[in-house]
Amino acid sequence: MKLVFKNVDKNFGVISALKNISFTIDQGEFIFIVGPSGAGKSTLLKLILNQIKASNGEVVIDDINLSLGTKSEIDNIRKKIGVIFQDYQLIMDKSIEENIALSLDIVSFPKEKISSKIDEVINQVNLNNRRFLYPSQLSGGELQRASLARALAIEPQIILADEPTGNLDTENAWNLVKLLNDINKKNHTTIIMTTHNQEIVTSLEKRQIEIKEGEIIHDSKRPKVISKKSIHSKKHE
Repeated sequence: MKLVFKNVDKNFGVISALKNISFTIDQGEFIFIVGPSGAGKSTLLKLILNQIKASNGEVVIDDINLSLGTKSEIDNIRKKIGVIFQDYQLIMDKSIEENIALSLDIVSFPKEKISSKIDEVINQVNLNNRRFLYPSQLSGGELQRASLARALAIEPQIILADEPTGNLDTENAWNLVKLLNDINKKNHTTIIMTTHNQEIVTSLEKRQIEIKEGEIIHDSKRPKVISKKSIHSKKHE
């Protein structure tokens, strides 16, 4: 699925969370969205998930404008997007296997294939000996791998990873990123990952989109972006 932002603004009252955001992400890319806290990274992901609507501009996925698409069209797009959260967001009173089964049920995955799909993704993230445990019984690294298994189970075309290494130690952070990189290469799954971990960003040499105060100040796929604010400042130096 191709993802396109066209001159997108997002305002919350008088606060401008995103300003004139434009970029295109092709199927199979691995993108890091970087920037300080409050820059607008999470707002951008919420727009992709259609949890919020753009104030101006267009968010287009698979040639569907999310502000104009029908409920059926939006639902079909959402079923193709897997999500990994920093705080995992697993259901605490369900086992890891049950968490994955629930996500498959939500996207109407064929019931006769659910068991084999659970086996596949649990093995893929090396959690086979933890599948019947509950989230409270897992370490942070295991919880994040369980979240990844849940995201992979729906066979997504895009995975959104919102600060997935934020609560992990160095070893587990690198293990998770390696898994995401392998999935990107093997399945041609688009990975869009927000992170503060500059070491990971630098080491992987993937495309970077840097956001500051709601504006894209750099996209490594295109020439350096100079904001209007910077231009205005230079005129008065």
